[in-house]
Amino acid sequence: MPQPQIDRDNYNYEDYLSWPEDERWEIIDGMPYLMAPPSRIHQEISVELSRQISNYLISKPCKVYAAPFGVRLPQGNETSDLEINTVVEPDIVVVCDLSKLDDQGCKGAPDLIIEIISPSSVKNDMLKKFNCYEKARVKEYWIVEPNGKIVTVFVLGNNGRYGRQDVYSDDDEIQVTVLKDLRINLKTVFAY
Repeated sequence: MPQPQIDRDNYNYEDYLSWPEDERWEIIDGMPYLMAPPSRIHQEISVELSRQISNYLISKPCKVYAAPFGVRLPQGNETSDLEINTVVEPDIVVVCDLSKLDDQGCKGAPDLIIEIISPSSVKNDMLKKFNCYEKARVKEYWIVEPNGKIVTVFVLGNNGRYGRQDVYSDDDEIQVTVLKDLRINLKTVFAY
């Protein structure tokens, strides 16, 4: 499949579907971003977080998915899915409203999104995606920093904004807000 032509300012899900399947692309507010392959440490963190969440969710109604997993975030004025101009592939998502799931992934805001940052993704994860997820009303957003072994957690307030962040280190456990009984052990997440 040919390389996508990135020559305009507004792309959508229809464009996304036409791009090579062996490349990971995201579109945030119409702007495309090619994603670099994750590092080994990134993958170890993702697997351990997914394992802890997945084990907790056995026999519970929510689902956990690890990248690559497409999340379409409509703004509400689209006449079809193909017009959605924000399509992301977070590292980990938890979806409790199963009506948002379809064969293409998730349409609408997941309950929890976790992004594991890398040098090439810092700006997008900490700025663009932060604003995008807040606007889409993602209830809980985690930014995991492998180098510092730190997790920053944002929880959506009643005002539709992320409030003061909580920061955790590899010595801590995180009480997941959207999954009330789940505590994530960061010692095993950062055991590399």
